[in-house]
Amino acid sequence: MEKSYASPPLRTRVSDITTTAAKLPADARAYVAPSTIFRAHLESLLEGLRGKGLSRDEALAGLFPNTILPLETYEDVVAALYSRAHVLFFGPSGSGKTNLAKDLWDLFPKETWVVDGCPVMDHPASLLDEATHRENPPCPICVRRFSPDGSQDALDPAAMKAEKVPVRFTKLREGFGFARLQGSSEVFPDHLTGNVNLVKLEQIGDPMNPQVLEPGKLLQANRGILLVDEIGKLPLGTQNVLLQALQEGMVTPAKTRESFPARFVAICTSNLSDLDNINDPLSDRLTSVHVEFNRVHRRNYRIVEIARPSPPALYVPEILADAGVRVIEMWRLKMADDNPDVGEVGSNRTMIDILFRTEAYAHLRGHPIATYEDLQSGLLHGMRGRIRARSGDSFEQNSRLVEEFLAKNVEEMTKRSSVVYWCRFFRGPLGGNTKDGESVVSEGRRLLKDQDLRGRVRKGEEIFPAFQRLVRYVGDRGGIPKAIHPVDAALESFQLLDKFSLFTCEEGSPEE
Repeated sequence: MEKSYASPPLRTRVSDITTTAAKLPADARAYVAPSTIFRAHLESLLEGLRGKGLSRDEALAGLFPNTILPLETYEDVVAALYSRAHVLFFGPSGSGKTNLAKDLWDLFPKETWVVDGCPVMDHPASLLDEATHRENPPCPICVRRFSPDGSQDALDPAAMKAEKVPVRFTKLREGFGFARLQGSSEVFPDHLTGNVNLVKLEQIGDPMNPQVLEPGKLLQANRGILLVDEIGKLPLGTQNVLLQALQEGMVTPAKTRESFPARFVAICTSNLSDLDNINDPLSDRLTSVHVEFNRVHRRNYRIVEIARPSPPALYVPEILADAGVRVIEMWRLKMADDNPDVGEVGSNRTMIDILFRTEAYAHLRGHPIATYEDLQSGLLHGMRGRIRARSGDSFEQNSRLVEEFLAKNVEEMTKRSSVVYWCRFFRGPLGGNTKDGESVVSEGRRLLKDQDLRGRVRKGEEIFPAFQRLVRYVGDRGGIPKAIHPVDAALESFQLLDKFSLFTCEEGSPEE
């Protein structure tokens, strides 16, 4: 495994320590490319997770706790970064590409040593080591700052005194080792290159004063990560500027003839419809990773679980939340993906939005616990709200498409969620005992009819022991606000089971 070179010993890991290059820790004296630093850090993280007893797949997924993706996607991402590549995440809208890119920035090691006062955070080795100076030259501001006569050509790394180079131990942050760029037709080359502020230049008079330079996104990302969202929406000229930086590791800001270092790991995203807009030379510099929707139901449900607040303000029974996820999964299977106006309807964002819409309709209707009717409204308005409204006629046409789809599938998916829920309970806590299952059904129906009995159970009387097992099961599944009694939550789930599952769990019934 490669050694990590980016940080001093743990006892000195305090942000913004200032000293001189002569006192740098031994493992911080050599310049190491961001891609190599990232690889070594990922190796260390994976080794730590495996050391905790996780399998290889579990360790890979453990790197991305906030993004739920197919296991092969995690493997593709880490393999690309191991190869020190720049990465392009492409896939359908709402599949998690941007969140994945942000996760990579969260993973990137941020503690590092820089030349104090350098606008692009040069590594000290660029000034002190001949090989580094040649292969990864410092910025022209540092060159003239430390040159004996202030000229561009007089700096000799072999003659430099390490005790004369001030250094600072700091953390990378936005604008300093991390930059984000949202692709659009209005992002011009100087957004990436930066420029010289002519007003400050006139005031200060020194073109090499750090205050004169306004670093663009590429210089801001030096020694860290550049995140480009929807890269295919960038104009061709802007893409060419990015291409030059990836090829040469240098950028020339507008209104100047000086080139500055821009060495970073580029993490880019693109929807499928924009892939043809990425020019071929730039595309060739990026390793493509397909980020698709999850095909495993429990992973899709986990996306919704992560998004909902804990505890929620209002209770949505798990059966209903699960049914909402299944409806979106069915949309992805049945509906053609060649209509860009409804491309977002099947996205992860819609799946999450349905839950919050269901909660909203329940709240507006005065329901402390969401009902099947609330789910129907949440589905309709959540999915319809993701239609791209190009014109009134097309919106109405696509709205009818969503309505017809829901009319055919909502009840079916709710039945499936109910059967799965009952099967889990029946084969789990009840151990597949048919008599116990019948007792739960009998007691639950009595409680639904008798309000006095419900009140006694809420108060903790030790009656209806079979139904109490369902109460504990519903409570253990979580998501119940403090204002909702577990008995009421269990009764709402029971009503859904009574209506949609008929309490059936035959051999071969789904348990996913």
